[in-house]
Amino acid sequence: MLQVQNITFGYNDKSVIKQIDFTINKGQNIAIIGESGCGKSTLLKLIYGLYDLNEGQIFWNETEVLGTKFNLVPGMSFMKYLSQDFDLMPYITVAENVGKYLSNVNLEKKHQRINELLEIVEMTEFATVKAKYLSGGQQQRVALARVLALEPEVLLLDEPFSQIDNFRKNALRRNLFAYLKSNGITCIVATHDSTDSLSFADETIVLQDGKLIAKANSLELYKKPSNKYIASLFGEVNELKLSQFKKIDGDDELLLRYPHQLKVVENGLFKVIVTQCYFKGTHYLIKAVANGKVIFFDHNSELKLKTEVALGLQD
Repeated sequence: MLQVQNITFGYNDKSVIKQIDFTINKGQNIAIIGESGCGKSTLLKLIYGLYDLNEGQIFWNETEVLGTKFNLVPGMSFMKYLSQDFDLMPYITVAENVGKYLSNVNLEKKHQRINELLEIVEMTEFATVKAKYLSGGQQQRVALARVLALEPEVLLLDEPFSQIDNFRKNALRRNLFAYLKSNGITCIVATHDSTDSLSFADETIVLQDGKLIAKANSLELYKKPSNKYIASLFGEVNELKLSQFKKIDGDDELLLRYPHQLKVVENGLFKVIVTQCYFKGTHYLIKAVANGKVIFFDHNSELKLKTEVALGLQD
């Protein structure tokens, strides 16, 4: 179990991480999401032991994670951290990069392990290619294979798919997270991509301005966001009032609705003017305005610009 106990950290007088406290069970996959600069990357580095905490403690099981004041070589041996700087050796091959930290005692076993890892990241055909000739996305895949080589107990990934094209990204995510689950490896992913959270994470942590504002099951967090900030991390979101859709008695209710949760109706109280249509493959994302406020909703066909339509709530 990973225990992060009321940690605070700052690069100078200003705190970047503020009183963060949570636990993660062995084998869980956790996504960390939040706007740029909220502290996602810093939190991963603290968990790995690259910095010294100002306050609080971090434990993996019974072992305390300590920073640079206590370790000549920063980082914990039972963890692996993949930063956005892949740190590959450019003048050796892909296979040599992946096997860099594997033992040479049994070369046949080493080669089998390298081949297994290259299959996971779909880089087998590049095994003999020098790293300097790879694209950014290919380098990122090799770097992923390398951090898996010694099967860490905890894997920390900072935007691990940022440079990989969508075709490769989807297959790679499926391969990687299936491998981690089958081997009981705890994984924490800092990401801007909601797919990492919704499709593969057991729980999602939300950071805002260095503070942990939510930690919950990813699906529940998506379905029932407590505020617009959390909802907006999963895509476009509309902040509305119940009274815009029906007459009410008593207090009004604030509604947070994604585009797919609104629909065009023949007769409705809420009228909007269509300003733009974006084709999304299976549907159109419609941008509209109502009383100077931008509204997004999904529709199965393109709508004529400057048309007034009425919106209702999906059941």
